Amino acid sequence: MGASTSTGQRTQRAQRADARRNVEAILDAATRGLRRDPNVSIADIAAEAGVGRITLYGHFKTRADLVEAVLARTIGHAHAVFDGLDLSGDPVEALATLVTSSWRVIEQHRGVLGAAARELGHERIRDVHDDILTRVGHLVERGQAEGVFRDDLPGSWLVTVILTLMHTAAQDVDAGRLAAADAGLYLVRTLVAALTPPGSIVPVR
Repeated sequence: MGASTSTGQRTQRAQRADARRNVEAILDAATRGLRRDPNVSIADIAAEAGVGRITLYGHFKTRADLVEAVLARTIGHAHAVFDGLDLSGDPVEALATLVTSSWRVIEQHRGVLGAAARELGHERIRDVHDDILTRVGHLVERGQAEGVFRDDLPGSWLVTVILTLMHTAAQDVDAGRLAAADAGLYLVRTLVAALTPPGSIVPVR
């Protein structure tokens, strides 16, 4: 009885370890595939991960579920980048730093964002971004309190403007309307101007 139970537990642990490896392999393959092509097929992702489609669907019931998991993982990468930023100084400089770093992450994972825009609803995308938006919101609130960001509009709306403009920039790059090399600078200049209090001189960068 005891030996049988022990053997069963070892088997279950091995199965769970295999499942974790499969999930990581699928997420790795999906991330690479979506970066190359937002429309990459599930069959191609499964093949690159070295698993069958049945195994993939055993972990992610729909393509949208897989895209959402890859997006959440991408946001986790962004958090790791942002954790290394010093945003404690001048709010305008902090905004420029945050926007520049955010664009680098977006540019690296633009295909993932494109797939998310097609597969997920706006609210699901925003929910995944919630922790990052909280970070941005704190910076906007500090800038408003110090009088360097406009306070005639709610901070929550300014956060929405930042998020929306950055995703629109990614879409314009995808469509060939904007060069990726220019997007970061344009975003910083546009958002600094947008957050400058009415009647104030826009800081020159």
